[in-house]
Amino acid sequence: MKTLKLFLIGSIILFVGCDLDENPPFLDDSIYQDSQSIIGARDGIFQAITTYDTQERRLYVENLYGGLMQTGKGGRVTATDQVSLNALNPGYHTDAESLWDGLYKTIGRANGAINAIELPNDNTTIQDVGGSALFVRAWSYFKLAELWGDIPLWLELPDADNTNKAKSTAVEVYTQILQDLEDAVLYMKGEDQDVGYPKKWAANMMAAKVWMKMATTPALRDAAGYSETDCWTNAYTEAKKVYDSGQYSLLPDFADLFNPYNGENTSESIFELQISLDAANSQMGRNFTPWRYKGTGPNQHFGWFRVKRTFHDYHMSIYGTKSSGNGLASVEIHDLRYPGTYISQYNQAYQNPNGVAKVYPSGNADNNMGATQPYHFKFTEKDRTSMTQYGQQNIVDLRYGELLLMLAEISNELGNGEEMTYLTPVLTRAGVDGTYARPEWTQGKDAFRDAIMDEYKFELLGEGYDGFHARRRGYDYFLNNTILRNNDPITNGDKTLYYSFRTYASNRDVLFSTSEDEVMLMPIPLAEINTNQLLD
Repeated sequence: MKTLKLFLIGSIILFVGCDLDENPPFLDDSIYQDSQSIIGARDGIFQAITTYDTQERRLYVENLYGGLMQTGKGGRVTATDQVSLNALNPGYHTDAESLWDGLYKTIGRANGAINAIELPNDNTTIQDVGGSALFVRAWSYFKLAELWGDIPLWLELPDADNTNKAKSTAVEVYTQILQDLEDAVLYMKGEDQDVGYPKKWAANMMAAKVWMKMATTPALRDAAGYSETDCWTNAYTEAKKVYDSGQYSLLPDFADLFNPYNGENTSESIFELQISLDAANSQMGRNFTPWRYKGTGPNQHFGWFRVKRTFHDYHMSIYGTKSSGNGLASVEIHDLRYPGTYISQYNQAYQNPNGVAKVYPSGNADNNMGATQPYHFKFTEKDRTSMTQYGQQNIVDLRYGELLLMLAEISNELGNGEEMTYLTPVLTRAGVDGTYARPEWTQGKDAFRDAIMDEYKFELLGEGYDGFHARRRGYDYFLNNTILRNNDPITNGDKTLYYSFRTYASNRDVLFSTSEDEVMLMPIPLAEINTNQLLD
């Protein structure tokens, strides 16, 4: 159900840092006073998350800076995005700067509602909009803090005397996020929520993520005055509220999560971005659909999202069986998530329908970077007859499958014996329980920890949280379990999993930076530094 509308309204310009300039209707307190107009305001708040800056650019930045994905943009390993964002050395990246602006505009829109709505409110619709605004603000600050760390924390609207903001520490930002989410739970609707909008349990899930971040980041939890056990316990409490609500369940078929023609806003969706081709002008179908996969004309889709073959092969080494020989048939794939996640062979929709496009691992061509990296399939336009560059597939941001993995990890850390209760349904759907189950699940706390951190990657690849899960256990863990897992096979010239006569190589596979200063956080955008007088 496409619930969000595009508001074609004029704009004002305020010369401030953290681009909080907003459209006049969202600064008009009168629109928050009656149910009819406030519903439009709520749509506008959520629509701010689906703009090109906050959706396409966010996914591009989060995924490439997550350490598992690759882009074909530029065509060569020496192209701008390959040596910066794709190499975990983003510098002052244009897409990151636009994402920063988009998230702060979203925060400005949410602040307009938060400052105008009296909470609690006898009108449940008005109260829900206030709670939703708190949720959106918390979600936006979570995205900012994960990428940039210490950031300006705007809780009020700028005015003539207040146009700059100094950075708040990361612990101050996460503390505010937790407060916003606690309040959001109080005011958002639950079972009676309208289809297409998040229920209050979405805020509980986000809060669980923050507590997990605190639990695995000693500097954060120490500054906030919590012990590691406190943080894991709080994460369990928040995540268990979602689980016990009975509102969510796994879809039987993993691939249906990413196929709008099989339904949207499903039982697995906890927070889903509502995309309308006409309203949001989404470029997802253009940017992330493989070359010549749909339509009957050229240049309608770019195929910018691929998966690093080093990670793809690691995934298959865990949940596949390698036999002798070469090629696709040389690896028996056990993971049922594979066809919903990757694509490496298809008949071209344009211009020769009998022509077959092949990339690794279906193809063994090794003459260019594009041929050696499989396409990511989750955001591919599924309608192969589509003639438009736009897309309208909803984007699931929070889902029950991730919640179950979170509860499994939390339970392992707490030692409460519940980890397999939550993990087994995810493994069963993926077909990697029983015969194909990893031995690490029964080899103790440390082995389980490493395996569950892998499972986030296999389950959630490219959905926007790769970097969050990979980084939150610190630089050393990120280095050893993501960065070197990519770099070592390339620098050693190891043979690929599927072809014994092909090797990983630095002229086809991008090496990651190993500098902690580059790979853990991005630099504050130059535009912010140049306009915000309170930043060093």
